[in-house]
Amino acid sequence: MIEEEGDKIEKRRIFARMLANAWFTVNYFKVSFGKQDKVQEAISYFQKERKIPIDINKMQVWERILSLNDPKSLSILSHFDNQVPHWFLSPWFPKMNKQQIYANSRDPKRKSPYFLHSNYVEINSDWLTYFFKNSAVLKDFCFWNLSLFLQKHNPNVPDIPNKLIKPISRASLNRQKRDFWNYYFEEVKAQKCIYSGENLTSKNYVLDHFVPYNFVSHDLNWNLVPAHSSINASKSDKLPKLNQFFDSFYEIQRKALEIVVEKNPRTKLIEDYLSIFPSFDSLKSPRISKERFKETKEPLITIAHNNGFEFYEPKS
Repeated sequence: MIEEEGDKIEKRRIFARMLANAWFTVNYFKVSFGKQDKVQEAISYFQKERKIPIDINKMQVWERILSLNDPKSLSILSHFDNQVPHWFLSPWFPKMNKQQIYANSRDPKRKSPYFLHSNYVEINSDWLTYFFKNSAVLKDFCFWNLSLFLQKHNPNVPDIPNKLIKPISRASLNRQKRDFWNYYFEEVKAQKCIYSGENLTSKNYVLDHFVPYNFVSHDLNWNLVPAHSSINASKSDKLPKLNQFFDSFYEIQRKALEIVVEKNPRTKLIEDYLSIFPSFDSLKSPRISKERFKETKEPLITIAHNNGFEFYEPKS
């Protein structure tokens, strides 16, 4: 923020930026900051009560939060003043309490990175060159430690580091269609969508992440299934109920893999399945492969549901 705000930064703007930085992680990927952490609680308030959209960018979230001047919104932001500004300086002021750190932050002998005021922080001019020169390293250090913190509170959630920042765009699934699923449709000609029951062909199918991308954060082929484009909006990041959809999903996966192993054995997409099966030989037993598929899916769906992902309910 120094690049944007200069050497004096209003605390309220810092606290709003903290929430904006975590907005996507909490709302899109459903990653928890811990039961006692107020970041998640504050984000929930601004999203649900103040109606700030989930899918706007970080700067827009920041501006929307700053535009709110009602007592509740101001109170939620001011809560972070109880801990954040002074405890970050604790290595420079060991064994001091909040009042003592505020009183001594301008002591030149301490060489504090910033000075504390009631409504703003002031960057120590002796540190400015260091901050500008090493900003990339410092940001990476912060992201690394945030990843460790979130992994501790979300021990079973995959790929935490890639859930800290909203990606500019999602990777296309054209390679998966071209090198794998088009071969399936060349052989079967048509297939009913497991969600809507509508007929799928090579001309009208899309690929759906069976367990939502927002949770698994990958495009591995064992989690993809052909679907009708009409279900994109309704299923979105919702979870499939295994008792309702797994058998159909598995049969499509099993048949597709058999076809592609025969028709396009050189595709690297077959290797995606080695993260489930120890070898290609284990794919030859339908009973074992179905069990392994289910053993992979069940815990992912349980954990995702516990983290706040909702179940998909087909339209009647």
